[in-house]
Amino acid sequence: MNLRTVRKKIKSIKNVKKITKAMQMVSAVKMRKAQQREYESRPYRDGLSTMIARLSHSIDNQMSGLLQIDTSAAQRDLVIIVSSNKGLAGAFNLSVFRYVLKRIDASKTDFVVVGNKAVQFMGSLKDTDIKADFSSASPVLQASALFDYVLEQFQTGTYTTVSIVYHQFISTLKSDVVQKTLLPFDHLYKEVFSSNEGEEVGREYLIEPDPKHIVEELLKSYVEQTIRGALISSEAVEHSARMMAMKSATENASDLIYGLTLLSNRLRQEKITNELLDMVTAKESVESV
Repeated sequence: MNLRTVRKKIKSIKNVKKITKAMQMVSAVKMRKAQQREYESRPYRDGLSTMIARLSHSIDNQMSGLLQIDTSAAQRDLVIIVSSNKGLAGAFNLSVFRYVLKRIDASKTDFVVVGNKAVQFMGSLKDTDIKADFSSASPVLQASALFDYVLEQFQTGTYTTVSIVYHQFISTLKSDVVQKTLLPFDHLYKEVFSSNEGEEVGREYLIEPDPKHIVEELLKSYVEQTIRGALISSEAVEHSARMMAMKSATENASDLIYGLTLLSNRLRQEKITNELLDMVTAKESVESV
């Protein structure tokens, strides 16, 4: 490798480093915004969870048509897969897809996908049925549209359960792929009780003015906010993963530049040494004549 080639490589890698550094900074800003939305949405979801826990003994199936859906004849499940629209996010999408392959029986499951990467992945698998794609809308619009769609599908009695697979945000450096059941509501009661062990549950409450309307809206809100929380959490993890991937790429570029700079200096020194040797040899040749 000659000196000119090495210098070209250094220049090229420096340009790539500028790009990865810029992407790292952009992802960091987006990550902080997504994390803030995730933190701010928790109290409302926790409040809904607490209300359901406290009203659990006051709720019966007659209060809501959502609690009377017959799924006894259903033989399939509906699963929402949450991924990203873009790549360069490390193992963000891969970890979700590994979970799907390991934990979900595709022969008994229909899929709803969020994110272009999930569309590409699920489309590459045999015997998988993608029922709907919600990749183009914003998280807020996705949550409402997703809830309307899965509720409509569940009310037909076609599916035993409806669940969502996504990245649960824990911290900037840590997340878990989880599968959370959305429907039927008896699964929600189990989650609510487990997350509200210290709450005063089981007491009888008087629900006014219309128990049926309030209970139905409360249950709908809980599921919709769970979907919205999953999308926001996944978005926060995506930007965190992309920021870390770009940080790693920037550091690798710096290491390459350092190594190539040393090589460039060595080649330059060798070139100067050879030129000096040529000059000395030429001088000695002239003097010997």
